[in-house]
Amino acid sequence: MGITGPSETYDAIVVGAGPNGLVAGVVLARAGWSVLVVEAEAEPGGGCRSAELTLPGCVHDICAAVHPMGVISPALREIGLEQQGVRWAAAELPLAHPLPNGAVAVLRRSVAEMTAGLGDDSEAWRRLMAPLAREDFVQSLLHPVWDVRAVFLGTKLRFGLQALRSCAGLARSRFQGEAARALFAGCCAHSCADLDRAGTASFGLVLALVGHLADWPCAVGGSQEITRALVRALETHGGVLRTGWRVRSLDELPSSRAVLFDLAPRQVADLCGSALPAGYTRRLRRYRHGPGTFKIDWALDGPIPWRNEECRRAMTVHVGGSFEEVLRAEHDVAAGRVPAQPFVLVAQQSLFDPRRAPAGVQTGWAYCHVPNGCDVDMTIPVESAIERFAPGFRQRIRARWTMNAPGLEAHNAAMIGGDIGGGANDLGNFLFRPVPRWNPYSTPNPRLFLCSSATPPGGGVHGMCGYHAAHAVLKKASRR
Repeated sequence: MGITGPSETYDAIVVGAGPNGLVAGVVLARAGWSVLVVEAEAEPGGGCRSAELTLPGCVHDICAAVHPMGVISPALREIGLEQQGVRWAAAELPLAHPLPNGAVAVLRRSVAEMTAGLGDDSEAWRRLMAPLAREDFVQSLLHPVWDVRAVFLGTKLRFGLQALRSCAGLARSRFQGEAARALFAGCCAHSCADLDRAGTASFGLVLALVGHLADWPCAVGGSQEITRALVRALETHGGVLRTGWRVRSLDELPSSRAVLFDLAPRQVADLCGSALPAGYTRRLRRYRHGPGTFKIDWALDGPIPWRNEECRRAMTVHVGGSFEEVLRAEHDVAAGRVPAQPFVLVAQQSLFDPRRAPAGVQTGWAYCHVPNGCDVDMTIPVESAIERFAPGFRQRIRARWTMNAPGLEAHNAAMIGGDIGGGANDLGNFLFRPVPRWNPYSTPNPRLFLCSSATPPGGGVHGMCGYHAAHAVLKKASRR
């Protein structure tokens, strides 16, 4: 798409067309603002894009693939993805976690269904999850922690007492058996953090609750369909999208009342220069990023041959082995070491979405965590991890496509060092991302705002960072 001339004016310009940038644009356009969204790459979407990476007709999600937070997101529900054409494909089970003893720990569609699946820990799981299993409460967790409009005081206190704990500490104190501990640790490992760190239990709680309340589905036809729906919503309300425009200075942009950045903090610092105070810019440059990611996509002769059939009934399979093995893998990554036996997240979308592959072919999607910026080829460790629980897996591979952490950053410059989560998920970033500030979406320059996953509530395809940033813009404009 062409580049807008500098003589044009807009009410708001959004730099970066990932899900958060597009949601910010939609919210502002719906409020009657003239909006321009600019994107450096040829296609919008950021981490929410799909492509034929292996064989013709095989559609692979390049980054984000399974969308538990997308189906529960207030922002995406308000925009109406389904009305814009998105359909969700669900599996019988949201998540399976095969164990070394041949059993499988399974996350089921409701807390009640879990009571028969975790043995002696079934009641402990119910006591932990049932008081929190309200959709409106889980949605409130997608607001900044200081947002008093979203407080369920008693429930939030109960949640906070558990969420601020480490994954390892909570699992050991609550559960006695291997199945419940491993299942919970796998959910917590989405934090991309050392699971002995305070606050990592929050990821396990939220993801398990969303599985019970709303599922872990994929978008029919690929994650790119979510992006296309957001672009349609933007254009329906008069917003304009320009791709292939890599903004390097604020001076390049047309005149506007507000500029929002769906970028990493250090990118904002580079782009804004003297438009932001030097002290604030230094803090943006010091923003802590999380581990990197190594990603593989496969075209397969058939479904992954899991030893346990329940794994084939799940959209997502956590391949990490025992509770202690998951902890060890994530601890190694946090310590800057490449794990010999990585924790691997596997999705098998084509089993539940026939549009993903031609007849006779299945797709596989997987990634593992590595130190930030790591360029090590993890193909053998990842495929060995799957082979451990799915003997014969390698024989089904017809083609593969890999991308290391530097490759992810090249694909999406906001993923610094391959960090797909928008920043390190330590307690400091959890409470004060990207810098300590009452309104994290605003900056000291009243015209400039942040809307990327470096702002609350953080990573994931939910659009809430952009949603809150856009409302911060509207609120400031109304005060003027």
